[in-house]
Amino acid sequence: MARVSGATRRRFLKHSACTGLALGIWPGALLAQEPASGKLDPGFQPDVELLMTARPAAIGILPGRQTEVLRYEVSLVQGPADTVTEAGTYLAPTLRLRKGQRVRVRFRNELPSQDQIVHWHGLHVPESADGHPRDAVGPGGTYVYEFEVLNRAGTYFYHAHTNMLTGPQVYRGLAGLLLVSDEDERALGLPAGAEDVPIVIQDRRFDADNQLVYLQHHMESQLGFLGDRIFVNGRPDFVLPVETRPYRLRLVNMSNSRIYKLAWKDGTPLTAIGTDGGLLAEPVQRPYLILAPAERVDIWADFRGRTLGSELAMISLPVSAGLPHMMMRHMGGMGGPGMMGHGGMGMGKGPEDVGPNTELEEESPAGAKDDLAEGFTVFRVRIERSAQAGANELPTRLAPFPHYRPEDAANSGDTRVIELSFRHDQGFLNGRSFEMTGAAPEERIPIDSLQIIEFVNPPGHGHGMMAALPHPMHIHGQQFQILRRESFPAYDEDHAALAAGFIDEGLKDTVLVLPGQRVTLLKRFDKFPGLVLYHCHNLEHEDRDMMRNFLVFA
Repeated sequence: MARVSGATRRRFLKHSACTGLALGIWPGALLAQEPASGKLDPGFQPDVELLMTARPAAIGILPGRQTEVLRYEVSLVQGPADTVTEAGTYLAPTLRLRKGQRVRVRFRNELPSQDQIVHWHGLHVPESADGHPRDAVGPGGTYVYEFEVLNRAGTYFYHAHTNMLTGPQVYRGLAGLLLVSDEDERALGLPAGAEDVPIVIQDRRFDADNQLVYLQHHMESQLGFLGDRIFVNGRPDFVLPVETRPYRLRLVNMSNSRIYKLAWKDGTPLTAIGTDGGLLAEPVQRPYLILAPAERVDIWADFRGRTLGSELAMISLPVSAGLPHMMMRHMGGMGGPGMMGHGGMGMGKGPEDVGPNTELEEESPAGAKDDLAEGFTVFRVRIERSAQAGANELPTRLAPFPHYRPEDAANSGDTRVIELSFRHDQGFLNGRSFEMTGAAPEERIPIDSLQIIEFVNPPGHGHGMMAALPHPMHIHGQQFQILRRESFPAYDEDHAALAAGFIDEGLKDTVLVLPGQRVTLLKRFDKFPGLVLYHCHNLEHEDRDMMRNFLVFA
């Protein structure tokens, strides 16, 4: 099937959207009207009902003039009072849901000139509720999502998923956290309330008038956008005040393309208790964490024994091998430190040398540079108060989850191989670009089956510089289990320099596939037939067609 352009879709949606809804009747009258898109099921009885609007806004982010952004505004119609929490920044409100809840979201697009649709990243929902770009509604259009929360407790998020516009829309603010809880999690007695802290990490760039800057150079559309300032929870220079007790920190990479190598500056190991698909079976320790776009890791951070008034920094480390070296190898030695630092990884310094953000002396051939390439502070923790007795203790066992076996796969012995490539400013999966509703024969999957899927990021590939890029691959729907990572022979040393930062023990919905690497995973496709998207979550790559459909059939 031929690819549908963004312009064609916008014209179609403009004429097909319901024209009977005027701006002034939202939200009240909408409750009594059939939506322009999406199907309201009269028999669906929601436990939670939300009104959500996407619209332009202006908000104070830096001192001086307000910044023009895009925002999701969410109000609670029905459900627990803690379901919606305002972020207080350009980020969308945080949604708190519980496993088993039935949720209805009535969405309206009030962006003046762009289509819009919302994806519930990591949630296992019906095709009609997933936020497929074919369901995008034009200005003034509406959509109704209805789904039951089937997921385990965990850290998820929601964001724009508009064809060819996901990158700029997410960058300008159309994204927010979605936290799911369940009985297994509550029984563990993990840090809660003020001791359960989301850490949403993003990089942004501003001009002299405090307005967001996006894609100034052609190279940025191919490598992915890199900002020159780090924001946590929508704030620059973020400092988390804590007591001398354990905390649960939910680390979320909501950047467009930057890859972080996170570590405590004093060398304290990081204790992970959860990843994309919820809690691990047991805690694991790492010296650092590799966090690609859309990946999440929950960590147990124990501040007992630390001195009042002291600070601890979470930094993003540079590396002396690995990703930058691989990029330079396949670029024939071209490019300056900015190119080498793509993905937030510079070269040459150790954790003890990391200081403030510094200006780089060279630029890439396209003029794009990464001012953060040499490592930087992501946020700081300040020990402000002594805690009362009775602090939480780290459980030795966390939450059970299904462990898949290769021999149980429907395609055991016939792995579905997907080759990743990016060339001529366009992404390809098995040599194919995005088709709105298209699925190749090897992308057809029987429902209620376990599948072995292998992502291959080949070395060189004969297409020059663009062949050497990392790709964080996301599959919609249920989480998957990583079976193994394998390196092409020439890449063993490069990958070894990053290997200690991956957490492959749990359930995932996004996996970073390095250049010269094969990643094999096991994924179920249960319950819901229809189109299931998979794509690179470098949002600039996604917008340039590095996205395809699986077609799940009954």
